[in-house]
Amino acid sequence: MIIRQESVNSNMALKDLPGTSPLPSANLVLVFGSVKRFTEGKLQSFLKARYPTAQLVGCTTSGEISPAGVFDDSIQITAIQWEKTIQRVAQTKMSGMQNSFEAAAGLAKQLKAEALRTILVISDGLNVNGSELLKGFQSVLGDVPIVGGLAGDGGAFVKTLQLFNDTISDNQVIAVGLYGNALITSSGALGGWKPYGPPRKVTRSEKNVVFEMDSKPALPLYRMYIGEAFSRGLPGTGLKFPLAVIEEGKREVEKIRTLLAVDNKNNSLTFAGNVEEGETVRLCQTNHDRLVEGAGNAANLVMDGLGASKTNQAGLAVCVSCVGRKGVMAENVGDEVKLVQQILGPQTSVTGFYSYGELAPRPHTTDSVLHNQTMTIGYLSENLLA
Repeated sequence: MIIRQESVNSNMALKDLPGTSPLPSANLVLVFGSVKRFTEGKLQSFLKARYPTAQLVGCTTSGEISPAGVFDDSIQITAIQWEKTIQRVAQTKMSGMQNSFEAAAGLAKQLKAEALRTILVISDGLNVNGSELLKGFQSVLGDVPIVGGLAGDGGAFVKTLQLFNDTISDNQVIAVGLYGNALITSSGALGGWKPYGPPRKVTRSEKNVVFEMDSKPALPLYRMYIGEAFSRGLPGTGLKFPLAVIEEGKREVEKIRTLLAVDNKNNSLTFAGNVEEGETVRLCQTNHDRLVEGAGNAANLVMDGLGASKTNQAGLAVCVSCVGRKGVMAENVGDEVKLVQQILGPQTSVTGFYSYGELAPRPHTTDSVLHNQTMTIGYLSENLLA
């Protein structure tokens, strides 16, 4: 596995990059940037000329993750050349959020094969139900690990864009299937959020819309807990007060849901993923240190998952973290990326983005779920002796 990375910072243009591509033979190029940079024009043709044999895959973000830290209004380019791993890329355009399951199932049928080891998914961030998207993949593929995330648009919640070869548009889902015994994969996902207030049972919901908790209207209850000052800024201020789904018998919070919208007429809350009737939930809050510790623990999960496969070979960590975490950490958001780099070591390159939803297996499993407010890491490398 050969990895080369390029960065176009906010004060640079594409033409400011060196004239020669660092890896013209790349198979796969991951591209993360702001909406502004994705709509400047000529991005696809520039990349195709620079990486003529590669599949181009990427999306807009709410912040770009690179080896040098976290940036806004940049373009981060990661070129990969597989030495033994086989890749196949599938893409579809969704008709709307209600089409999430069917869109993913269709992609999964294109990628299904005995040698499939993992899938990297890049999706629209606003017109998708991430929980249903994963269910669609899993209905065809079972428990094949899925990592990736839902695109962002800088916290504007207006329109996200996805890149697939010659096309930049919204409503796309792109899936990269990776095949073969030479592929080394691991993942980690932890948040660092602390529940507060009493547990509440979800007594009425429809997929990702919660109408009642403890048989009381959900929105007034939520407003009561976050207070009048934060209530005035909803739904944006809801990024600081996600819901934790409390799973019976588990001490760690493994599933968090971010608030996307409120409906004053129906007194309902709409989240970035499903919240099922009967689930127990609690509100969460956090601070900078807890979030950085959560990111470090996600990196430790990656290392634990590698076990005997730990290697000095080149590896890539695709980090997808939530825009809500970025809001809490503000100018110190780079601290969580630095800790991930420190734990994974200098042989591991880092890329990724701040998102509207993160896809990764639960800790110590291959059961992928939609995370919110979480640092997720999908690690990829190759065993050249396999």
